[in-house]
Amino acid sequence: MYGLLWRALPGPTWLRIIMALVLFLAVVWLLFEYVFPVIEPYMPFQQTEIEINEP
Repeated sequence: MYGLLWRALPGPTWLRIIMALVLFLAVVWLLFEYVFPVIEPYMPFQQTEIEINEP
């Protein structure tokens, strides 16, 4: 997959590195802004209470 992406990017190597970095940052931003907030209610990480079973 990375080889296909690398071959699809135009320009010299230095420009490909910059474009790959911008694409990576865009994907990370999209995940944090849109994907993670949508799936947050379905993840168990929000449980902050600790259950203690006392005898």
